[in-house]
Order: sequence, then C-alpha cells, then structure tokens
Amino acid sequence: MADWYTTFANSGFGTTITKQLGLPRPAVLRRYEPGQPLLPGPAVVGSAGDGRLRDTVTAVLRDAGVTVQSPVTADGGTDGAKPAAVILDATGVTGPGDLAGAHDFLAPAIKRLRASGRVLILAAPPTDADSPAQAAARQAVDGLVRSIAKELRGGSTANAVFVPEGAEDSLAGPLRFFLSGRSAYVDGQLLTVSPADVPADQDEERPLAGTVAVVTGAARGIGAEIARVMARDGAHVVAVDIPAAGDNLAQVANEIGGTALQLDITAAEAPQRLVEHLRERHSADGRQGVDVIVHNAGITRDKLLVNMDAARWNSVMAVNLQAQLDITQALLDSDTLQPGARVVCVSSQSGIAGNRGQTNYAASKAGVIGMVRAWAPLFAERGATINAVAPGFIITEMTATMPFGTREVGSRINSLQQGGLPVDVAETIAWLAQPGSAGVNGQTVRVCGQSMLGA
Repeated sequence: MADWYTTFANSGFGTTITKQLGLPRPAVLRRYEPGQPLLPGPAVVGSAGDGRLRDTVTAVLRDAGVTVQSPVTADGGTDGAKPAAVILDATGVTGPGDLAGAHDFLAPAIKRLRASGRVLILAAPPTDADSPAQAAARQAVDGLVRSIAKELRGGSTANAVFVPEGAEDSLAGPLRFFLSGRSAYVDGQLLTVSPADVPADQDEERPLAGTVAVVTGAARGIGAEIARVMARDGAHVVAVDIPAAGDNLAQVANEIGGTALQLDITAAEAPQRLVEHLRERHSADGRQGVDVIVHNAGITRDKLLVNMDAARWNSVMAVNLQAQLDITQALLDSDTLQPGARVVCVSSQSGIAGNRGQTNYAASKAGVIGMVRAWAPLFAERGATINAVAPGFIITEMTATMPFGTREVGSRINSLQQGGLPVDVAETIAWLAQPGSAGVNGQTVRVCGQSMLGA
C-alpha cells in the first residue's frame, strides 16, 4: 500500500493541481533498495568545538564509497556538488558559546542540501558532562536537531547520535543507518550508543546471513513485511502467528523460504513450545536456538476507559506486553538466545504520546519501552541487545478502514507530511538486528516521520 495523496501530488496532473491550489506536495522518500549506494551524492563533514569523531566519520564514509567534501564556507562556496548529507561533530562543545560553530557550519550546508538529504549531529551525552555549562551545550543538540527536522523539506531528515567516550567503535552502524534509505521515515530522533564489541566486517547487502530470526504476528501487515526484509537480509525467518491466520502465515513463510509456526503467544505453554521448536528445528553445528526475536504481535481493543470492560483490557495486555515478557524470559532461562542475540520489541507512538480511547493499548506499549530499558543491562552482560521500535501512522490494510478524515490527519501531522509504510518499520527493525548494531541497547527508535504527537 502507498500514501495516495503523496502519489497523486507527485503525478503530472497532481503536481499542477497542488501548485495551483497551494496545497502541500509531500516528497517521494528515498527508501533502501539492495545494491544502491549509501548516499546518492557527497557528504560534507564539519565540527563545533574540538570534536573527536570527525576522522571516524570520514573513514566510514570513504569505506562506503562516499565522497567527503570540505565544509561549506559562510558565503556559500563549496568544493563540489550539492551534498546528500551534512554531518556535524559536536562532541567538542564545552559551553553555549561553542554552539555558534554549529550554526556557522550547518546553516550554509543545509541551505545546499539536496532532496532526500540527511542531516546528522553527533554529540557527547549530557549526562556525562563535567559542568552545567557543558551539559547545557550538549542538551542543546536535542532542540537543535528536532527543530532542523521540522524545517527541512524535500524528504530530507535530521537525527542525532550521542556517543560517549569509549563508544566510538559503535558509531559506524548508526551512521550508515541514518544516512541510508533504510531510515526514510525516521526523523527528529536522538539515539545513544554504548561501548560494545562490534564486528570489524559486516556484509552490508546480507548482514543477517546465517541467522535464525523469529517474527511474531507475521501473517500480515507490518509483521509480514518485517519477515520479508529479514529474509532479504539473509535470515532464516520463523514466522509465528495464531492458528486462525494459518493460511496467510504459510503463504508468507513460503514466499520468503522460511518456517511457519502456528502459536497463540498468550497461551501458558507458548514460551516453552517456542523454545522446543527452536531447539528441535534450528540446532546444528554447535548452535542452538535463535539469533533474533522480533516481538511484533499486537492487538487493539479500543474504548474509552470509563466504558472499557475487563476483557478488552486484559486481552490487550496479554498480547502486547505479557507475552513479550514471558517469551523473552523463557528464552533467557533456557539459553536459547545465541551469543550476540538481538531482541526487538514493537512499541508504538501511542505508548509515548497516549491516544484517546486507547488507554489499554497505550499502557501496554509504554510498558514495552520500560521492559526494554530495564532488561538492557542484563542483555549487555550477555553481549546481546534489546531495543524497541515505536511506529507512528503506518499505512496498512487496518488504517485503510479508518474514516477518511481521521486517516488523513494521522498521515499529515508529521514533518514529512505523509504516512509511513510497513517497510519503514521493517527496515529499522532489521537494522537493529544487525551485528553492527551491537552498541545500540535499551533504546526506543520512533518511526513516525517526526510526528507532532508526543516527544
């Protein structure tokens, strides 16, 4: 499915009509396709203060075949074509005065940014600052990047990564993600990386080759797309869904060359059944179990809180939250998770911003974020990671049944002025599942086009 208005507005007739009526024309986003370059043009890299990451960034870019330009000068001069990415190393800021350097670099560079460009700001965490002035300057990056994201047009995005001392080796994976088409619908977000053992080499075309990945709720919609993207990236996917969705589940599994497992994840025996299935079907050559778990299964049972019965409340909590807790704990207890495993949990924008008539759903999805944050230290001890993805308005068969006005408002109230696609969620999850994402742990990444709702 696609955003009908974006498709219309970028057609020949639609372009004419929207221009005459003064209507917005959302850009066609640059999304990832296998074999495409990291960036469709050069990148310009600059710094504010005495940054420590510029050489690391330059090395990653050149290794990916990206031409690195000198910073744009104040009068607009450059040493080449319009940049496809603008990257600021702000790890050296020590006080508010240093932020002038951020302005001096970013303003002329962003002015020349091509369509579907990327702005990325790298900074040290405010929590690690040595003084209130330094903490203030580092925290300023938060407001800076969120505001830049709201100012950009043409499908361009702006994001930030906080990189503490000692976590420099964890930067390459997030850097590639935020610059690539994989992050097309991730905008105005801040991510913190941590020190980790990151593999020196990763096959960027098939980073999940040789892995086993479980995807729950895989029979349709976002879950089916997650399964497809994981398989495209090399994983053998165990597609899980309820028996009632068996036909669709088998179709998805056959399409991607995976395995279908019919399982009600809320059943008391479900965690052990999954463990046994993984041990019986995916244990060989000294390995047992699974490399990636994607907790995608979820339901809605909407009603105003004062009118909500216990069945609606309990069923949503059981599927959206308790099942994730129970299955993950069973995998931990049985040592079924491989060393370096990745667990990715699907939360929601509603879990951050709340939503009228969705107290049960929003509470369950907020709970997912708390679960991820609490489990992150234990996963780090095992060389594994656990993260969450929080989708915003994603165009699916379910949203197609919404009233027209509700659907259109939901699609437009973000900086990219359009609804996201299931593949946008899938790409973010697949990135978090990569070996190169070892330094991303306990994080929640919103895939919402920088929605105006919530943080």
